[in-house]
Amino acid sequence: MTLDWGYGPKNGPQTWVSHFPDAAGQRQSPIDIKPVDVKVLNSNAKLHWKYEPETLTEISNTGAAWRVDVKGKGSELRGGPLLDEYVLNQFHCHWGESNDRGSEHTINGQYFAGELHLVHWNSAKYSSIQEAANNPDGLCVLGVFLKPGKKHEELDKVVKQLNKVQYKNQCCRILESIDPTNFLPLNSGYYTYHGSLTTPPCSECVVWIVFKEPVEVSIEQLEAFRNLKSLCKEEKCYDEYDGFVKRNFRPTLPVGQREVKECRQ
Repeated sequence: MTLDWGYGPKNGPQTWVSHFPDAAGQRQSPIDIKPVDVKVLNSNAKLHWKYEPETLTEISNTGAAWRVDVKGKGSELRGGPLLDEYVLNQFHCHWGESNDRGSEHTINGQYFAGELHLVHWNSAKYSSIQEAANNPDGLCVLGVFLKPGKKHEELDKVVKQLNKVQYKNQCCRILESIDPTNFLPLNSGYYTYHGSLTTPPCSECVVWIVFKEPVEVSIEQLEAFRNLKSLCKEEKCYDEYDGFVKRNFRPTLPVGQREVKECRQ
């Protein structure tokens, strides 16, 4: 059974805990990162990623966001805070109704226009992403902040397909090659901590790596995100956003006793 969760007043993050107990946990994400409080990551292994440009990937409208599922074959993420090798599974995005608020993580309380998430799973220890998601080291998510600026050419390969997935549950093939490497900021340090999925079921299975430096996307690209519908084509809606996905970010949660670490790469 798929529960009707979302970001509105009746089904938004404040209601998730009633259906998803993990949402009340002590290691929830996102968080507000305060650089003055972080510790230095002691690791001799530099964070390393290698992605094969993905072809014939599928983009879908989940009702909460757009998501691109990839084959992951030939991709690898390792080093830094990771003890194992992780494989890319999908990437998606979070945004807000305006360009000054839309990221899930914040830095000293500052929001960005959006946040891109590249979701990987621990292929060294687990046989599937479903199994991995039941373990605290099962997933690793790379978080990339988005800020208004020039058009992002790689991301535009996704944006050009959004008119084909305007409504919830619609999906289509992306016939262009997409290289996830081009989503990551160059020469950027990062913050890392142990947390959770930011959407239900909010499982506490994620090693987070949040890059310090944002990447630029155009205002037109951000507007294309906001034009997605949160409902199926035949459904009617009378919510505050007339059924559009104008915002899909979860508010920050307490850091608690967790350590947030910094790597300058």
